Amino acid sequence: MRNIIIAVTVVLSSMLALSGCNNRAEGVSVVPAEFKPMQQSYKGVLPCADCGGIETGLFLEKDGTWVMQQKYQGYGEGATMASWGTWARTANKLILTATDGEKWYFHPQGDTLVMLDKQGNAIQSSLNYTLKPAQQPLPVHPMTMRGLYKYMADAAIFTDCATGKRFSVASNAALERGYRENRNPDMKPVLVVFEAHFTREPNPDTGVMHIALVADSEGVFNAETTCTTQQK
Repeated sequence: MRNIIIAVTVVLSSMLALSGCNNRAEGVSVVPAEFKPMQQSYKGVLPCADCGGIETGLFLEKDGTWVMQQKYQGYGEGATMASWGTWARTANKLILTATDGEKWYFHPQGDTLVMLDKQGNAIQSSLNYTLKPAQQPLPVHPMTMRGLYKYMADAAIFTDCATGKRFSVASNAALERGYRENRNPDMKPVLVVFEAHFTREPNPDTGVMHIALVADSEGVFNAETTCTTQQK
């Protein structure tokens, strides 16, 4: 009787192993681990319909934000664009949502990212849509920022209207003056639009590195408008 039980157990184990192999052969894959909440950066040259290629640098921050710079080859110095927004990860996709609502999709493949189409599907092409890990500085190309600015006790904080993300702002006399001229007696934040780029700097309280904003233009303040209303 004991020999029969052992034989049945061996047969069942073999059947389960074969079943697992068949499932994998049919395309059932193990769900990859979630993206680790750490700083990651990637670069590569993506295909371009009417230029030599798009030099792309992508930076993922552990606070859930991303920054991307794209330079269109063959179009001179004026063909560089920068954008930013928030990122999220599903089982097999990295989803970038820009502050203007535009989305990019990538498929994590090993330690690389493969760009997907605008619907999040694989691109059927022989061209290279891969970004590879790379150590690189954050881009300094200016981006338009729209949000609430407050300056108090020698510290400035900017809250982005589109994402709700809060960033410290490097000391800037023009922004500080604009805030003082437009603030209300209750010292509430004031809506501002200005050009800026991100940098990494240590938190003054903890020393931990984080991203902050550096202004590249004077701000246009509007004390009569908030994030939820149309700018006049």
